[in-house]
Amino acid sequence: MKAVVAENLVKTYNNGKVRALDGLSLDVEQGTVLGILGPNGAGKTTTVRILATLLKPDSGKATVGGIDVLSKPDEVRKVIGLSGQYAAVDEILTGYDNLVMFGKLYHLGAKSSIKRAEELLERFNLTEAAKRPIKTYSGGMRRRLDLAASLIVKPKVLFLDEPTTGLDPRGRQDMWGVIKELVQDGTTLLLTTQYLEEADHLANEIAVIDTGKVIARGTADELKRRIGGEHLEIVVEARDLVRSKSIIEEIVNVKAEVDESLNSISAPVSTGTAALVEVINSLSAVGINPLDIALKRPSLDDVFLALTGHKAEESK
Repeated sequence: MKAVVAENLVKTYNNGKVRALDGLSLDVEQGTVLGILGPNGAGKTTTVRILATLLKPDSGKATVGGIDVLSKPDEVRKVIGLSGQYAAVDEILTGYDNLVMFGKLYHLGAKSSIKRAEELLERFNLTEAAKRPIKTYSGGMRRRLDLAASLIVKPKVLFLDEPTTGLDPRGRQDMWGVIKELVQDGTTLLLTTQYLEEADHLANEIAVIDTGKVIARGTADELKRRIGGEHLEIVVEARDLVRSKSIIEEIVNVKAEVDESLNSISAPVSTGTAALVEVINSLSAVGINPLDIALKRPSLDDVFLALTGHKAEESK
């Protein structure tokens, strides 16, 4: 079952001069994570805002949990949670008071709001800081509290718009752990990010978007295979470059590339570690001992660069 479906979404600004979405279509299977990968300005946040009923498209249609986003926005809001790029919490209030307030805004009632706030504070490891004002929280703590607030009503579908923006590596790892727990509990997740490692780490599938449309989709491995397989990279002494290149080309049966400034040789391989072992043995047989050797798979950064001509982290 599709938990989220968007068909041919178009959204323009500035009297049509800026086209944020240009016929964007995507879907998310129930209980899975779809990562939307793209640079700043690609249309990620606009997509989330439309699906979360905060923005109306110029054309196209969308459903969340089988409910039409345009005709029944109030019903959609009952089944979704949303955490934006910046923590949407009151800095003056404590963490506890923020969550209780959100519970009451969702009409949970005083007792249920308190109970849910206490559950979430414990789950997100914020119990010790519960009675402190938010202005004393670190960036990672604020992000965790913001995510907790989005889970007050136990949503079936959760939208996370660049949830780890601004966090240090430790904070990002902590947030990834929380997100994995949510998915294990059965939450359907649509995650936007410009961090390639994040999409690779968390998403069942990845939709690459650029200039307001989906330009590629698949698992991380499927996307990587689109630009070729593994590459053998080897560094040798300068005197051994020519002979090593000839041996490698004979083994892999394709032309190798040489970087004389680094004394390195690179060539695509189709047999993975088998080619690596054969190259090492063949070089050793003629007295060549590599200074460094590696078998490298293409990264999502390589994929994005090949698809769009620019890196995912670049601003547009």
